[in-house]
Amino acid sequence: MIKKILIPTDGSPNSFTALDYGIYIALKLNATISGLHVLDVNLLQGPMLTDISGAVGMPPYDGFFDAVQTSLNEKADFIVNDFREYCQRAGLKPEINKVIGKIDEIIIEEAATADFILMAKKGEHFHLKEGGLLGSVAEAVIRHSGKPVLIAPDKFLEIESMGIAFDGSPPAQKALDFSLSLSQQAAWPLTAIIITSDTEKATRLTAQIEETAARLDYECEIIVLPGKEVREIIKFIEEGAVELMVMGAYGHNRLRDLFLGSTTSQIIRKSSIPVVLTR
Repeated sequence: MIKKILIPTDGSPNSFTALDYGIYIALKLNATISGLHVLDVNLLQGPMLTDISGAVGMPPYDGFFDAVQTSLNEKADFIVNDFREYCQRAGLKPEINKVIGKIDEIIIEEAATADFILMAKKGEHFHLKEGGLLGSVAEAVIRHSGKPVLIAPDKFLEIESMGIAFDGSPPAQKALDFSLSLSQQAAWPLTAIIITSDTEKATRLTAQIEETAARLDYECEIIVLPGKEVREIIKFIEEGAVELMVMGAYGHNRLRDLFLGSTTSQIIRKSSIPVVLTR
């Protein structure tokens, strides 16, 4: 059950889309919101600031580092206040922390007291080369937080139903357990999609879903589709069948994830709706 939602924010437009989803879900589930802004320690360290000052042709002066830290703190205060006011306008009273550290490590640490994490697909400091298709921070949080992570798209859309892509792997089973619970808590109808042309495999996976749903006393529609995973899942999303998709993250070969981009990363990149990943 989701009672506390953690939402990291960097003040970017995409992070406020994540907050829109956080507010919507919090109101739906009667959950609380915990905001988090991390002042990146790398931007406050001497070598980094020296490189920056050199790049703009201005050598560091007495008080230069203090001035930069003051500026970053002032920006952080604006971001935190905007986050708080945004929530208050929706009738919510969030907790919100401002912390100095490595962004991914602080988010993972703060996630220990939360049930659910919401993140923007691309934040202020997103660089494709650093973290594959997701961005380094989001990928680290998904891999190491141990909590379901919702990756928000660029635009907000109200959620009325949800789907899960199921392949029978341990991450997918965990995603199924989470999906059934969330479906019950939020009263969002759940559809499980199995993508395979193998009749025997489809029968086995269908039985696995039905057994889990029966054990939890929840309902779930099941659809079997032939074809390739990414293409069929994106087609299912584009048809408007659901407004939220759940997947088990990184369920296959680790080297494939690193060098080719995993199925989950490709779907997040192409999806117009939020994708929740469990690991």
